Amino acid sequence: MKFATYSAGGETFYGAVTDAGMIALSPDCPQWHTLLDVVRAGALDQLAGLTAGKAVTHTEFEYEMVLPNAPRILCVGVNFPDRNAEYKDGSDAPKYMSLFPRFASGFTGHGRNLVRPPENETLDYEGEVAIVIGKGGRRIAETDAYDHIAALTLCNEGTIRDWVRHAKFNVTQGKNWDKSGAMGPWLVPFTDAAQLDDARITTHVNGELRQDDTLSRMVFPIRREIAYISTFMTLQPGDIIVTGTPTGAGARFDPPRYLKPGDVVEVAVEGIGVLRNGVEDEVV
Repeated sequence: MKFATYSAGGETFYGAVTDAGMIALSPDCPQWHTLLDVVRAGALDQLAGLTAGKAVTHTEFEYEMVLPNAPRILCVGVNFPDRNAEYKDGSDAPKYMSLFPRFASGFTGHGRNLVRPPENETLDYEGEVAIVIGKGGRRIAETDAYDHIAALTLCNEGTIRDWVRHAKFNVTQGKNWDKSGAMGPWLVPFTDAAQLDDARITTHVNGELRQDDTLSRMVFPIRREIAYISTFMTLQPGDIIVTGTPTGAGARFDPPRYLKPGDVVEVAVEGIGVLRNGVEDEVV
């Protein structure tokens, strides 16, 4: 079962994704105003049960960022073996993971265009798996970490590269341009460790393979990410962790291969899906 946030006829819904279209579930669930509320209530299984016997309600719709009101999104940087070498600074692999925040306003939905701002043209792609916390906790042990995941989704963690260099110690301003990234298309409930441990992630740009790796090669595995992050902050249901991107982003080519209007980026993980976005220039 897959669950999405989408818009149709000027309204926003959440519901179940089928091959024939969407089954709107939000009208039947006034106790959960958004998909985030469903996650916080630990009710994804209950939501799945509501689809029994229901017909498709929408065949024409647009995907929204899967959790558009997500309050906390943390991203893990430089998390594959070849990513540290890409920086060509001679540094050893880091002892601790790099973290930075992103905000929901920086993401759009599946099938929509990433937006390149007029201030800078270095819009780049980063294909990643994102996990949605379902059970909160503090100082979570690695052995228990997967028990705290409610669902999985995909992320194109779009970045304005020149703006991550505006300051010495942070990348926040380069990572949070409105609609510069995408998250979705949907949530896939997390049921089995193999969904993550055996997952292969790829990113194609205009059909060309740019990123290709397996999550098992992460420098900081997802279990460790949850344990480390929950050491300093109490994780809460609905929090999102964007887990890291493989080598092959556009900035690491010589010359760099940044995104431009008309490009199409596809991030894919078997068992989760494909997140596809075009690119457009912001109209100001």
